[in-house]
Amino acid sequence: MSQGGNSEEFRPVELGDSGTQKPLSPKMEKKGEAAATADDWEKKDPEVASGTPEGAACPNEFDRKFMLKKFFVARPGSFEEAIEDLKSHVTAKQGETVQSFWLLTEVDHWNNEKERVVLITEKNLLICKYDFIMLACQQIQKVPLNFVDRIIHGPFSFPPKSLDKRDGEGVRIYWDKLREASAIARWNPWSSDIPYTTFVQHPVRNFSEKFAIICQVEAFMAELMQAVQKAHQADPVPGRANGAVVLNQPIVIETYAGFMSFIGNRNKLGYSLARGSVGF
Repeated sequence: MSQGGNSEEFRPVELGDSGTQKPLSPKMEKKGEAAATADDWEKKDPEVASGTPEGAACPNEFDRKFMLKKFFVARPGSFEEAIEDLKSHVTAKQGETVQSFWLLTEVDHWNNEKERVVLITEKNLLICKYDFIMLACQQIQKVPLNFVDRIIHGPFSFPPKSLDKRDGEGVRIYWDKLREASAIARWNPWSSDIPYTTFVQHPVRNFSEKFAIICQVEAFMAELMQAVQKAHQADPVPGRANGAVVLNQPIVIETYAGFMSFIGNRNKLGYSLARGSVGF
């Protein structure tokens, strides 16, 4: 169910069985403990951190200033205000408390990138489309955690004759097993009737230590797994196996030409970006 201007019905779908089950490793659980909560972010200094975490690339000063000016989310105070706005919205509308939040890139079924603020509460996964230019929440998609039944982590895979490609790894979250997405929904690039969502790291992940934490896909996955397990135990869905299966396998995106995603992703059309004389 989406929450923004209008609410949409949550649609369940059937999933197929594939892959090998992979339990959470102690290393992944340790990464999950580093998840940034709303209070943790507020305690950090809002200025750019001087250091970067181990294993993260360290951009030079010119890159830092360029990203600070180009990405609206990286401008001082922008993300803090977004978090306060979303926390108030979730408390007022959902009656829940935000457990952790993340700045990620959502990759749709046509390989298009979209900037998203992702919140994890006790009962729901909230995927927020936030306008960092106007500092306003445009849409919230709500996924009940006790409906999540499969989480896949791995590299991206495309059909053999596809001209499209995507480097790196991501995480895909499936919910509901009652029916599959129709062929019309799969071939419609603007369809919202898709039973899963896919996330990769946000481009500003190396901008500072704070962004490196909240843009980390593996830490997000570990935190999500813990929340899903608790939700299944607290409110099990009748007729469903408790808990979610974690799989380590390629994430398939069924696109062939990839022209639309190539233009959009190359120009970062899915992000709140400074674009000179061209409006966003």
